[in-house]
Parts: sequence; C-alpha cells; structure tokens
Amino acid sequence: MPEPPLPQYSVEPKRLLEHLTTAIVLLDGDLHVRWMNPAAESLLATSRLRVMGQRLESLAGVEGSVEAVLFKARDELHPFTQREATLVLPSGSTATVDFTVTPLSADELLIEIEPRDRLLRISREEALIARQETIKVLTRGLAHEVKNPLGGIRGAAQLLERDLPDPQLAEFTRVIVEEADRLRDLVDRMLGPNSMSRHEPLNIHKVLERVRTLLEAEHPRIDYVRDYDPSLPDLEGDEAQLIQAVLNVARNAVQAMEEHGVDAPHLTLRTRARRQFTLGAERHRLVCELGILDNGPGIPETLRETLFYPMVSGRADGSGLGLSIAQSILHQHQGLIECDSVPGCTEFRLLIPLESHH
Repeated sequence: MPEPPLPQYSVEPKRLLEHLTTAIVLLDGDLHVRWMNPAAESLLATSRLRVMGQRLESLAGVEGSVEAVLFKARDELHPFTQREATLVLPSGSTATVDFTVTPLSADELLIEIEPRDRLLRISREEALIARQETIKVLTRGLAHEVKNPLGGIRGAAQLLERDLPDPQLAEFTRVIVEEADRLRDLVDRMLGPNSMSRHEPLNIHKVLERVRTLLEAEHPRIDYVRDYDPSLPDLEGDEAQLIQAVLNVARNAVQAMEEHGVDAPHLTLRTRARRQFTLGAERHRLVCELGILDNGPGIPETLRETLFYPMVSGRADGSGLGLSIAQSILHQHQGLIECDSVPGCTEFRLLIPLESHH
C-alpha cells in the first residue's frame, strides 16, 4: 500500500515563528544575535535590526551565570531549560521567565523565552481570593458560635441586676453587659460591612479626596501627594464603603510612618487605568488601579502572607481588622487588594473593575 503524500503547508516556518507569542532568539556559536521574532522584540523592548550581531548579554541577562550554560549546551548539543529565572532587561527592570536553550548545531542556539509574570500574578490572585473565601466562611461560623452565648450572658447579667440585694453590686453586672457588648461589636467588625453594597456611579477621585481630607486633619505632619489620572471614567460602587476601605489602608500607612519616626514622611494617592486586566480567573476590559504608596518602614516578611487575615496586626495597639475589612469591601466590588513592600517603599494596589457589577 503506497504511503500517503506528505502534507503541503501554506505557511512558511519563519512566518509561524513570527506569529508565536513565545519570544524566540537565534544565536550563533559566540552568542551573537542572528534573528529574533516580534515577541522577543516586545519582551526586550528593542528591534531586530538594531541588535543583529550584538552579544546576548548586551541585550538582557539572567541573574546568575547563564553564559556558561549556553556554551555547555552548544558544546554538548544538549538542550537546557530553566524555570522562573529572573531576566534583567535593558531598561533595568526585571521579568520572571521560563527559558529553554536548544542547540541546532555547533554554531546555532535557539532560545525560547516564556514570560511568567502574568501567570504568577494570576496564580497569586486566585490563591488570595480562595484564601479570603475560606477566611470569610470560618469567620462567619465563629461569629455565630460566639454571638449566641454572648446574648445569653448579657441577658443573664441584666436579670441578675434586678434581684441584687445591694445596688452597689450592679456595677459588676454592668461590667458584664458592657464587655459582652464590646465582644459583640468586635465580632461584627470581623464580619466586615453589615449592609449590602449599593452600587451607584461614582468618581473614585472624590473618594480619595475625602480620605485625604480626613487624614490631613488626623496626621498633619504627613506630606500627601496626589497622582491622579483624570481620564478615568466613573465606576459602579458604594461610596461610603470604598471610603472606608481606602481609609483603612491609608491610615495604617500613616500610623506606621509616625510610629517609626520616618523622616519626611509622604503618602501618595495614585490612580491608573489598566486595560485587558485579569483579576483572579476573570479578564476585564478596564480596571481602576488605586495605588497607596508610603516611604515607611515596610511590612515585616513574617506578616506578608497573613496580612489580610482578621486579628493580624504589626502594631501593638492595632486590632488587625482594617485590612481584612478593606479586602472584604473590595471583594463586594469584584476587586481585590495587592501589596508589595520593601523598607522605604510600600505600595497597596486596590483593583476595581470599571464595569457594572449588577
């Protein structure tokens, strides 16, 4: 039986490479660039014609010694893959990538570079959302178990007060009632906003200006910097709840700066639009990014994983509920809060889709 004829492809291999989203770079045996596809041009922020003949290390570098690995792959004609490597770009910025080196011959190396930053961010956000849902379920269960006996304790104390033979003893029953009320209020705060969000069109800058005014009255030593994008459209949200969320985050920042005696403390309120942005597993056409940046001491490494848990605080007199409540409010707006922190620069990003949530 005759073999079937080989398929005839209408697209040249080179054109296929040019349309890949994976960055492809072809090097000669001395690691000079021979060719790269548009995805590589975009990743390295340069054009193919501009870098032809240049050594790879002049365009980008990987943290650690990668040159020896490339020469080893060339000499042994054996492919090499590295996961989640840090690529240092010509601009000085970095990107997390997977890269594979494939020797085509003793004088040709093919490098495939797959950016991982977006996928890692999506993974972190999905984990954060799942963690927050778990916390919400546990907190509601705990609140139910705590509030029922508190009501009984409070009622029993009130009944006891009526039958006390000495009126002076009523002082102790009042302590029981007041402490029961305090615990009830604490549990209610752990649960976050006790009313459903009423989403209406609002200007996010109006929210930020209200927060700035409140903070200036409370903490006049702080320098407040506004960096707004005036082109941002209105979003659908609950103004009172968003003011509370932003205030909780910003107040934490200014209190930390004051407690640590930061020189020239400043807080920046920034807004930006993010297009085709993914939050968790959902992609949104347009997202409002609200940044709150401070030059304080930074968040200790030990707190970063549990930062949004209820009752977790880096301050001795903190309740540990402010950030948890803020995250709960953002979830009601289909958004979330991210945080990056190093000593001298902490940034919280409140991300809210600019679409209707009805």
